[in-house]
Amino acid sequence: MDRLTEMEAFATVVDQGGFTDAARKMGISKSAVSKHVSSLEARLGARLLNRTTRRVSPTEIGLAYYDRARRVLNDAGEADALVTSMQTAPSGVLRVSVDTDFGVSLLSPILADFLRDCPEVTVNMSLSNRYVELISEGFDLAIRMGELEDSSLRARRLLNTTRRMVGSPAYFEQFGRPKRVEDLSDHRLLHYSNEASANVWRIITASGERRAVRTTGWLTVNDGQSLLNAAISGLGIAYLPRFLYAEAMKAGLVEEAIPSLPMETVGVHAVYPPGRFTQPKVRAFIDFLSDRFAEHQI
Repeated sequence: MDRLTEMEAFATVVDQGGFTDAARKMGISKSAVSKHVSSLEARLGARLLNRTTRRVSPTEIGLAYYDRARRVLNDAGEADALVTSMQTAPSGVLRVSVDTDFGVSLLSPILADFLRDCPEVTVNMSLSNRYVELISEGFDLAIRMGELEDSSLRARRLLNTTRRMVGSPAYFEQFGRPKRVEDLSDHRLLHYSNEASANVWRIITASGERRAVRTTGWLTVNDGQSLLNAAISGLGIAYLPRFLYAEAMKAGLVEEAIPSLPMETVGVHAVYPPGRFTQPKVRAFIDFLSDRFAEHQI
């Protein structure tokens, strides 16, 4: 007889407290349940159930076997559910938290392609630089830039971008151009107000050392495009990802503040709650982003 069926019959008898209810639960005859349990006991060479005319209960050995058997049956059920899930078309509402700059500049332009590929999915995208709690706030996943802080979440790298300090030619003409990291203390530095590191930039020096630089200036804001606009206007130096400043630099509106410094690489990841398997809508969205950004450094 099938070993898994024998285990299921035995575990169901224990769960239901008898053969009659177990047979009803499994949708087979009482004699079939009894035959499965007897075959299991014969194969193991041990009595697993105490049978009386009034009740059925597991023996000491049976109780120990039940704990392991139930675990195996649960795992088998989850394995079946995984296969079913992976073959199910993505559907439902997908709640996504996305860094504002990344969402506006890179994600929004390609979102229509995903929705055409997965017409049964509805995307609810929240653009925010706030660090959201995925599970408690009901998000399916988040797109985050930089170092990952919460190791309990599952993560998949989507791409790398780079970050540099930039300012307008007019600003450098008026205030001079810094030559070293130490010179930044004499300049007006524009800062993201949402960064957990307070008003501090962590710059990689020419020697490879990471140096903390406290920022002071006329503007602190939680939006990268606003910082870029401020830099273009000559208000100071901004520390921005390349996808924000690239076009402005190409047009000559901004220049690198200290070109000799190493270019900092910043990872962009999709993070989502841990679990035995991933919902089809989440897996489809992450696969879509990974394919679109594959091998890209933006």
